[in-house]
Parts: sequence; C-alpha cells; structure tokens
Amino acid sequence: MIATSNFLVPNGTFIVELVAFLIVLAVIARYVLPPVNKALRDRQAQIQSELAAADKARAEASAADEDRRQALEEARRRAREIVEQATRSAEKTRSDAAAQGQEEHDRVLANANAEVNQARQRALEEATAELSQLVMDVVERVIGREVNAEDHRDLVNEAIAAVNADDASPTGATT
Repeated sequence: MIATSNFLVPNGTFIVELVAFLIVLAVIARYVLPPVNKALRDRQAQIQSELAAADKARAEASAADEDRRQALEEARRRAREIVEQATRSAEKTRSDAAAQGQEEHDRVLANANAEVNQARQRALEEATAELSQLVMDVVERVIGREVNAEDHRDLVNEAIAAVNADDASPTGATT
C-alpha cells in the first residue's frame, strides 16, 4: 500500500492527461495560433499605418496653419499699405484743395483789389471833373463872365503863380 499512495510515482491517468494536453497544445499551435498571430500582425500594421497617417495629417495641419498665418500676415500688411496709401492720398487731396483754395482766394482778392482801384480811379476822375465844373461855375459867378478852357488855364496858372509867390515871401504871409 505504500506504493499506491505515493504522489510522486506517475500512474496511468497522469500519462493519459499529459498526452491529451500535448495533443491539444499541438493542435492549438498548428491550427489556432497562426490565424491569431496573423490577426495580431494585421492589427499592428493597421495601427502603425493609422499612426503614420495621423502624423502626416498633423504635419499637413501644421503646414496649413503656417500658410494661414502667412496669408493673414500678408493680408494685414496689405491692409496697412492700403490705409497708408489712402492717408497719403487724402493728405495730398487736402493739400491740393488748400493750395487751390488759396490760389482762388488770391485771384479773387487780386481781382477785387483791381476793381477797387479802378472804381477809386473812376471816382477820382468823376470827382475831379465835377469839381472842375463846380470851380468853373463859381469862377463864372465871381468874375461875372463866362470862362472858357483857355481862360480857365490862365486862371489856374495865375493861382499857381500866386501860391508860388506866397511861398517865396520871407514871412510866408499872404497879402
């Protein structure tokens, strides 16, 4: 009885179980493991291609973002140039308008001054003519005779001579 109860001695059941285990292991290694390994390799390849596609998409997005930034900066630069050009154009237009306004003002002022001078000259001529006629009328009344142009000239010459004589006298008094 000692030999039947020893667990270290293999019995027939153990050997059968061992053989069955080895057969199952061989079947699994031969028929089950290759498709599982193939599925694992396919899945690994798919994951690697998806990672590569994600890296490529990230690089493309980064490049597109850089392009967008450059386009935005270019648009800002162009907008600044347009604003500067519009400012220069407005300043030039304003200065041209001011210069043209000043020229028009000077022209109108010169015309007005010329008209005033002409009007003054006409008024002086008219006043001289009227004064001359008035003097002639007064002289005619004072001397009691009609004065013609020659007599008028003689009277003017006599008046000038009298004024010159008064200026030549030492006392400067009139007689």
